[in-house]
Order: sequence, then C-alpha cells, then structure tokens
Amino acid sequence: MTADTAAPTAPAGSLARTGGPKDDSNWVEHVLGWTLVVVVAMFVTQVGWL
Repeated sequence: MTADTAAPTAPAGSLARTGGPKDDSNWVEHVLGWTLVVVVAMFVTQVGWL
C-alpha cells in the first residue's frame, strides 16, 4: 500500500459533522462552565466539605 492509496478520498470540507456545538457558541460554553463552578462551590460549602 502506498501513501497515495492510504490518503482519504473525501475532501476535508465534506466531512460529516458529529452534532457537537458550533464554533460560534464559545461564550455560551464559558458561561455554562463558570455557572457549574459556582454551583459546585455553593454545594460544597453548604454541605460542609470545605
């Protein structure tokens, strides 16, 4: 098998997406991530683990 036959046949732009978040929702991920951090910190302090 040569390198030419092992190369993918589909161009890079036509690859199927996996259904993940779009690239323009980066700020939503940050907001949700920091919200999760705050909620976990509140839970930890209320339970008394800290």
